[in-house]
Amino acid sequence: MEPTPEQSPHHAYPDHWEADVVLRDGGTARIRPITTDDAERLVSFYEQVSDESKYYRFFAPYPRLSDRDVHRFTHHDYVDRVGLAVTIGGEFIGTVRYDRIDDTGRPASAPADEAEVAFLVQDAHQGRGVASALLEHIAAVARERGIRRFAAEVLPANNKMIKVFRDGGYTQRRSFEDGSVHLTLDLEPTEKSLAVQRGREQRAEARSVQRLLAPGSVAVIGTGRTPGGVGRTVLRNLLAAGYTGRSYAVNRAFDEGLATLDGVPAHRSLGEIDEQVDLAVIAVPAHRVPEAVADCGEHGVQGLVVLSAGYAERGAEGRELQRELVRQARSYGMRIIGPNAFGIINTAETVRLNASLAPESPARGRIGLFTQSGAIGIALLSGLHRRGAGLSSFISAGNRADVSGNDFLQYSFEDPDTDVALLYLESLGNPRKFTRLARRTAAVKPVVVVKGARHSGTNPPGHAVPVSRIPDTTVSALMRQAGVIRVDTVTEMVDAGLLLAGQPLPAGPRVAILGNSESLGLLTYDACLAEGLRPRPPVDLTTSASPQDFRDALAEALADGTCDAVIVTAIPWVGENGEAETGDGQVLAEALTRAVAGGSAKPVAVVHVEIGGLAEALAAASSTAAPRPRTAAPRAASPEAGADRAAVTAPEASNDRAGTTAPATPAARTAPTAPRTATATPALGTPASGTPADATADPETPPRPGRIPAYPAAERAVRALAEAVKYAQWRRQAAVPGKIPEFLDDTIDEAGAAALIEAQLASAPDPRGRPLSHDEARELLRRYGIDVRPTLPAPDPEAAVAAAARLGYPVALKTTAPHLRHRADLGGVRLDVADEEALRRAYGELTDLLGKPAELLPVVQAMAPRGVDTVVRASIDAAAGAILSFGLAGAPSELLGDTAHRLVPATDRDAAELIRSIRAAPVLFGWRGSAPVDTAALEELLLRLSRLVDDHPEVVSVALEPVVVAPQGLTVLGASVRLAPPPARSDVGPRRLPNY
Repeated sequence: MEPTPEQSPHHAYPDHWEADVVLRDGGTARIRPITTDDAERLVSFYEQVSDESKYYRFFAPYPRLSDRDVHRFTHHDYVDRVGLAVTIGGEFIGTVRYDRIDDTGRPASAPADEAEVAFLVQDAHQGRGVASALLEHIAAVARERGIRRFAAEVLPANNKMIKVFRDGGYTQRRSFEDGSVHLTLDLEPTEKSLAVQRGREQRAEARSVQRLLAPGSVAVIGTGRTPGGVGRTVLRNLLAAGYTGRSYAVNRAFDEGLATLDGVPAHRSLGEIDEQVDLAVIAVPAHRVPEAVADCGEHGVQGLVVLSAGYAERGAEGRELQRELVRQARSYGMRIIGPNAFGIINTAETVRLNASLAPESPARGRIGLFTQSGAIGIALLSGLHRRGAGLSSFISAGNRADVSGNDFLQYSFEDPDTDVALLYLESLGNPRKFTRLARRTAAVKPVVVVKGARHSGTNPPGHAVPVSRIPDTTVSALMRQAGVIRVDTVTEMVDAGLLLAGQPLPAGPRVAILGNSESLGLLTYDACLAEGLRPRPPVDLTTSASPQDFRDALAEALADGTCDAVIVTAIPWVGENGEAETGDGQVLAEALTRAVAGGSAKPVAVVHVEIGGLAEALAAASSTAAPRPRTAAPRAASPEAGADRAAVTAPEASNDRAGTTAPATPAARTAPTAPRTATATPALGTPASGTPADATADPETPPRPGRIPAYPAAERAVRALAEAVKYAQWRRQAAVPGKIPEFLDDTIDEAGAAALIEAQLASAPDPRGRPLSHDEARELLRRYGIDVRPTLPAPDPEAAVAAAARLGYPVALKTTAPHLRHRADLGGVRLDVADEEALRRAYGELTDLLGKPAELLPVVQAMAPRGVDTVVRASIDAAAGAILSFGLAGAPSELLGDTAHRLVPATDRDAAELIRSIRAAPVLFGWRGSAPVDTAALEELLLRLSRLVDDHPEVVSVALEPVVVAPQGLTVLGASVRLAPPPARSDVGPRRLPNY
């Protein structure tokens, strides 16, 4: 929307205020500034508002807007007077405006920092969260324009508007004056307002995905008249899965006399369908997609699955077509899966949706699967099917132009039918948001991720998202910090998913191994050691062991308090006639299942060799079983206790997988939920009527087992178990979050640092920023309690001697030329120089060996106490955010990549884990009899640096190298700092959908 000549020439149209948002019911809308071109839209909008809403807005009957009103409400300077509108299909459904006022309530300009605000929402769209979204965006606009407070007059009977202000989370004051409620809102974001905003975002985005996965009716647009083709295949798969809703075949090329196709109504366009269509699957050539999308939008379709190819995967022209596709769909309030998608699946008994190209719908299960690749989706579906595992939902997003992995996490967090979320990702559109959502989801259920395109440095074709430049090892570390189980292959993803969906989490790393093959047991033992587990010596039952022997041994291991998990290894056993019996595995599966049913809640995995049908039998043995407890240890009472999971056929995902009380989860996980119907799906998080299936169960009945996963190789079973152990440990720690020590506040001069940064950036107005000199960096770091040992320049021997006399012997003489910095191996550093004679000799050797002083830039520095040389860094990645890094200086970090990373702001726990998570950490804790160093001082340094870059995003890079950590205290010998205008952040401000 471009400005007209009538707009103020001093304030151009602020297109960065435009945003697509998801409303409370999962539909989308667009928020944008109002311009002079909107006069007719405003009048039409006002005519559709009820008299009551008009009265609440103007405090008097106001049937129509005058020409003066229309002019006032459409002419803004975008500073002192601003109006925003929410649009669907190009038409207004809600508006908000503010006018800057002075202390007397009269119109004013800056520096006045208060504004009067007023809302109006069309009655048909009230209750969808329109006013709440408008409040977030108009508040952000006001802060940008220097306004700190909103004032509003609301009639006491206007409870909806009062609630919008009250629930926003802002600090507010209320009074009753002249028959109206006077509200004043401080616009500075608070923890509560941020929590409210993110809670609304979560519920809205989860609901938008649920609308796609549980539609009451589906139309396949582009269904072929003859068998074959993409559209006809999807229709066939939809019918074969037993979809419970209404299905329609749509193709403009159908003969007018064609009434049905494959037993479903056939139509030439959506306009011929008399009933509401919730979901449209589009399978037409790319050039015809805009026509199909417009047809869907005009007839109230809620969501689209676009299978058509020919978009961003084809290059720049296709990328622009893809952007236009998203803009067009969102303008009608629709979300998109795709384009170039494989489809979606929902196995819920009340839905049974297979709107995909998968010929066979997977069995119903407790695993949710999201993939950005159709080929990988096929492989994962096939692998899970072979292993006898089922799914709760499946989304193959193709180019993921709209619905992404972040949306899937929002949905999975609340979905009561999903216990484990598996994601194959090739790009992260908003890494900061992903880690935030993943951390919250992982607190209640496992999240397993495979990241493709790890080393290319670019995004795959079709993925029009920002490219992150941080190494893959850093991405992996940040995922681990968020509780994500990061694996390397889709096979490992399936292996981990099966164990996590079917077994309780282990309480620790102690593993019992039993089986009828000594060699297979030893392989399992070695694999456990390699993965950091603590295996007990394998118990060899010998090859003559019967299924009953397996049952007895497993029951004994489960009852043993010295182990936390059990791995059963099995090869064909020898029967009574002395011959090996491969059998179909049914007998052994039944024996193991019975042992688990009577044992404690510990995870069990089976490694088998050539035992036909064992995996299938183990899956079948649990296919009708009620869930077993998932506790790894007793826990405190939790609101989630007793959630309605007994009605399903797989283990429940309670909040205590790691044996600790996890954070509170949404209402959908705390109350029974009625079965979803195809025509009316309750919103996620909304309790519905119904009774848990186990409400009348006998309390004395022992819990029945979950699915015991079977693996064809010991290494695969052990790796899956090791991931479960690490995740369980993270869950236990996440239950009590870390803190940022308060003592830092007393030794930090945040205002002083801000003034220094502002002055330095003002002196060099380069958008790329500038590096600070040594003295400038020392001064800035000193404001945060980080002391850098001074260095004095030594351009000649006499200057070096004078510097040493000033600092005191012993000293270090070193070069600071960029190509020699921190390169002691090249002879650029002389340590423990004891006197003037030694200093002059060292200076001569240095210049004779490496070059002239003007090239070497030598300096003199006082010696630091002996210790371990480390390196501490902080940097800001435009996509991932601020990252804190730590490692040992030199070869361990530079050659071997032994560096640990955490997101900023770091807590005391993050700092402690950071220095302990590198492979060379034993060097800090007394390796081979050396004295342990002062790790407490090192942790404090990490926290101070984290606080600096978190408080001042203009500090885009800091390197402290080396940091010598001694048994008592530490010394920072070198520091480099770079300042720049902070990169734009996509995870702050009012909620909005990304536009790639």
